[in-house]
Amino acid sequence: MHIHILGICGTFMGGLAALAREAGHRVTGCDAGVYPPMSDQLQALGIELIEGFDADQMALQPDMYVVGNVVSRARLADGNPKFPLMEAILEAGAPYTSGPQWLSEHVLQGRHVLAVAGTHGKTTTTSMLAWVLEQAGLQPGFLVGGVPLNFGVSARLGRGKYFVIEADEYDTAFFDKRSKFVHYRPRTAILNNLEFDHADIFDDLSAIERQFHHLVRTVPGSGRVVVNGLEESLTRVLGQGCWSEVRTFGSAVSDFVAEGEPSQFQVLQAGQAVAEVQWAIGGVHNQLNALASIAAAEHVGVAPSVAAQALAAFENVKRRMEVRGSVQREGGGITVYDDFAHHPTAIRTTVNGLRRQVGQARILAIFEPRSNTMKLGTMKAQLPWSLEEADLAFCHSGGLGWDATAALLPMGAKAQVGANIDEVIAQVLAQVQPGDHLLCMSNGGFGGIHAKLLTALNG
Repeated sequence: MHIHILGICGTFMGGLAALAREAGHRVTGCDAGVYPPMSDQLQALGIELIEGFDADQMALQPDMYVVGNVVSRARLADGNPKFPLMEAILEAGAPYTSGPQWLSEHVLQGRHVLAVAGTHGKTTTTSMLAWVLEQAGLQPGFLVGGVPLNFGVSARLGRGKYFVIEADEYDTAFFDKRSKFVHYRPRTAILNNLEFDHADIFDDLSAIERQFHHLVRTVPGSGRVVVNGLEESLTRVLGQGCWSEVRTFGSAVSDFVAEGEPSQFQVLQAGQAVAEVQWAIGGVHNQLNALASIAAAEHVGVAPSVAAQALAAFENVKRRMEVRGSVQREGGGITVYDDFAHHPTAIRTTVNGLRRQVGQARILAIFEPRSNTMKLGTMKAQLPWSLEEADLAFCHSGGLGWDATAALLPMGAKAQVGANIDEVIAQVLAQVQPGDHLLCMSNGGFGGIHAKLLTALNG
């Protein structure tokens, strides 16, 4: 089969393309501003990438067009369609489907799917779970919305019957407004946490809870739902009905509980110590992610002690507290980190994780509110709370429709706002001291700020 993927450079669609190529299909694709890291991964696989969404791509005559949710029926200011290829597909009556639907029919069918859902930690927990199953000899397939450092790729088919997938609640496509994860039909489902997000498509938290319950409805009676016992929102989700075995983690009365610091802790199951995790990963959020992966792996026969041993060798995910470089100065080195955090809760937990790691050293939080939710200003009031443990904060305000300076006013002199990347860098350079930790947070490329900071510091 020849499939042509619209929006191929997104992490999900790029992973799908890699799976389709591995399965023997011919794969081509297009995107706007074909960009790394996914473009590099796809080109290494021999997948032809086309810049833009022009209608002349109809000449490829694929067997199926697979449409990413970046595609819409939107029109430009001059009245022309933003995605002329999609308009041509509709006019021609050519076959098309969504990415999640194609994946369900051609990859997941007949597999034991382990799906990881949640507002935060999906990518990391999916990577953990895939690595645990790999170390247990189960040779799982996986699709992750990032690049797990243990594997070096975001997706693979695997040889076993198990498939681990990051289960996103964002909508499927412009013609299918259900959450992506309802297509996956897991036998094991992790509900990691649940907060309001994606304000561009969900009206409120209850609307997202309803989608999570749609996922719960698809888990069979012999399946397992692994739930964060600390989350009232997930209690409400299960309150709408659950027909599968439930295992909880996180709270003091959960089935799986952690005792100890995030870097070294005992795992208690039903009150009994069953494993100990010692690893190089920090943060309470990652401790919870580990408990979730251990509980899910147990459902497919992996003992918690085996899972804990695998986690000791877990190397995290690219762009999750990734050290991009350091500059030596008299009095202490300056380290630059890259992290994907963008929701206020994710920013807070990321800063807290670094704080636990570096102690009293100064943390300079450098961030851009780039997600659709943050651009709308829905959670701007939470930003001072999210940055409480940072010593200084620098916000890139380009493209926002709200006043970042006003939102950060409660932080006083601890916060500065720059209208562009160069201005933010200048502000950071004016404040940085030997021994500082520069934590850059964005769900995009952040204009290459990491490399620019390192170049400026070296200069």
